[in-house]
Amino acid sequence: MMVDTAYDTAVRTRGFGSLAWGSLQDLFDQSTAFGRLALVHVLMMAGDTLITISLAGSLFFSVSPTEAKSKVLLYLLVTIAPFAVVSPVLGPLIDRSVGGRRWLVVGSALLRGVLCWSMSSHLTSLWFYPEAFGVLICSKFYSVTRGALVPEMARADQLRSRARGVSASGWPSAESPEGMGFSGFNAQLTLLGTGSGLLAGAVGAAVLKALGAPSVLGVAVVVFAGAVVAGLRLVTPGRVEASTGVAVSQRDRDVQKLNPVGDPEVFWGLSASALVRFAVGFASFLLAFGLRREHASLSWYGAALGVSAVGSLLGLGLVTRGRSRFRESTLLVTALAVIATTAGICAKAPTNSSQVIMAGVVGLSASIAQPSFDALTQRLVPAGAQGRMFARFAVRQQLTWVIGAVLPVAISLSFRAGDQFLAVVMLLGTLAYAARGRGASAR
Repeated sequence: MMVDTAYDTAVRTRGFGSLAWGSLQDLFDQSTAFGRLALVHVLMMAGDTLITISLAGSLFFSVSPTEAKSKVLLYLLVTIAPFAVVSPVLGPLIDRSVGGRRWLVVGSALLRGVLCWSMSSHLTSLWFYPEAFGVLICSKFYSVTRGALVPEMARADQLRSRARGVSASGWPSAESPEGMGFSGFNAQLTLLGTGSGLLAGAVGAAVLKALGAPSVLGVAVVVFAGAVVAGLRLVTPGRVEASTGVAVSQRDRDVQKLNPVGDPEVFWGLSASALVRFAVGFASFLLAFGLRREHASLSWYGAALGVSAVGSLLGLGLVTRGRSRFRESTLLVTALAVIATTAGICAKAPTNSSQVIMAGVVGLSASIAQPSFDALTQRLVPAGAQGRMFARFAVRQQLTWVIGAVLPVAISLSFRAGDQFLAVVMLLGTLAYAARGRGASAR
C-alpha cells in the first residue's frame, strides 16, 4: 500500500472505487498493521451480524407482536447497561496500556465466542439476558478500542516505512494539518465491516431458516475464534513508537482529565453524530414494528436491509470523496439535513416503499456522519486521551440510539406520525449544528 504511487494517488482521489479496491488491498496485505486490524474488524462485524440474526429469529419473529414488544424493550434497556462498565473502566485502561490494547481485542472476541456458545442453549430462558449483557459489554470494548487503534495502526505503518526509507505518503500522520488519513481509514473499516456483515447476514439467514437460531450462534462461535487468532497478530503500536523515538506524553494523557468536554468542535460533532444515531434507532424500529402491525411479508424486511446496506456503501463513497473538499463539520450538517428532508417527504406518502427508501437514506447519512466524527476526534483529541474519550462518546451515542429505538417500540406510531416527528427533530438538530457547531469549527 505504501510503495505504490498510483495507489496513493487513488486514495487521495477518494472515489468509491478506489476506496473499495484499497480496502481489499489492505485486508489481504497482512504485512501492515492496518491490514491486520482490518481483518480483525471484518471478523468482528461478521460475528455481530450473526448474533443479530439469531436474536431477531428468537426475540422478534418467533413470538406474537405484543410479546415481541416487551422482549425488545427489555433487550434495549440491557444495551445501555454495558456502558456503566465501558466508560469508567475501559477508557483509562486503553489510555494507559501499551501492548494491552491487543489483548483487549483478543479478550473481547474470546468472551463473545464463549457467550455465544452458552446463549445457543439459553435463548428462551432468563439466562439469556445476562449473557446478552456480557456480549454487549465485549462488543463495546472492541468498538472503543478500535477507535483508539486506528490512528495508532496508521502511525505504526508510517513509522515503519520511514525506518525503511519508504515513502509513506498514503498514511498521513496524526499530526498532519487536517488529519486527512483518518476519515479514509475509518471509511475503509466501515466498508469492510459492511461487506462482511452482508455476507454473514446471507449465511446467517440461510442457517436460521434451515437449522434455527442456536445454529446461527454456533457459526458465530467459529467466527469469533478466527477473530481471536487475528487479534493475536495485531501490531503493538507502543513498541514501534518507542523504537522510533515517538511516545505519548503524560501531558497529553492529562489534557482530557482537565477538560472532560473536550474541544468545542468535538463536542458539537458528538452532538450531531449522536443525533444521527438517534435517527438510526428510531427509523429502524419504526419500520420493524410498522411492518409487523401490517403483517407484511419477510421480503419487505429483506428489502429494507438491502437498501440500507446500499445506502451505507454510497455514504462511504461520498464521505471519502467529500473529505478532500469539505471539513468534517460540513459533512455532519449535511447528514442531518438529508435525514430531515427525506423524513419530511416520506411523511407525505407513508407507504412501505417510502419507509424502505428512508432506511437507505438513514444508512447513507450514518455512513457519512460516523467516519467524519471519528476523524474529527482522532485529529483533535490527544493520542493519550483517545481511549477515555472514545469510551465517553460511545456511551452518549449508544444512549441516543436506544432512546430513538425505544420510542416506536413503547408507543405505537404510524409511519406518517413517526416520519413527521423525525423530520422535526432532525431539522432542529440541523439548524442548531449549523449555527453553533460549524461556528466552533471555523474558530
